[in-house]
Amino acid sequence: MMPMSFRSDKLALFIDGANLYATVKALGFDIDYKRLLQEFQGWGTMVRAYYYTAIIEDQEYSSIRPLIDWLDYNGYTVVTKTTKEFIDATGRRKVKGNMDVELAVHAMELAQHIDHLVLFSGDGDFRPLAEAVQRRGVRVTVVSTIASQPPMVADELRRQADDFIDITELKPFVSRDPSERPAPRDSRHYSPQLAHRASSPN
Repeated sequence: MMPMSFRSDKLALFIDGANLYATVKALGFDIDYKRLLQEFQGWGTMVRAYYYTAIIEDQEYSSIRPLIDWLDYNGYTVVTKTTKEFIDATGRRKVKGNMDVELAVHAMELAQHIDHLVLFSGDGDFRPLAEAVQRRGVRVTVVSTIASQPPMVADELRRQADDFIDITELKPFVSRDPSERPAPRDSRHYSPQLAHRASSPN
């Protein structure tokens, strides 16, 4: 049964940019961040939508810069960190730096102001964070996928979450593919159905 308080929930999105990019790339589509924000605004009162990403130091042009700028002007709170490229022992180019700590700190700070945290990441390192905000009475939904090989979501994070949404289910509503046109808003029942499904026992 869909909780009666669902529509009045105060919610926040926490998007692990690198993890989400890798997830949708593995599934062969791109995210339309405007559609994504609109979709989740229909779930309740959006308190904040965070997007976290690292930017490589000394890179004259970063391919992610246009996206960051667009997000900044269109309803997202973008959190970036300058990171360094290095060559590892096998000669592969690596980028050092992730945004886990920043995301966790913001989530803990915001926990007292929200009812529902939606985490776009499959990183198992976030399991303790999910558990910590749940102890503060916040519902945690994890958005990732088990449709890829291997699955992009860590089993321990999926188990810890109150709800898990496979991003393949969201694809028709958040994809940038121009051939996929959403149904008119008033005829869409996706979010309530999803809430109903998510709130049902597994």
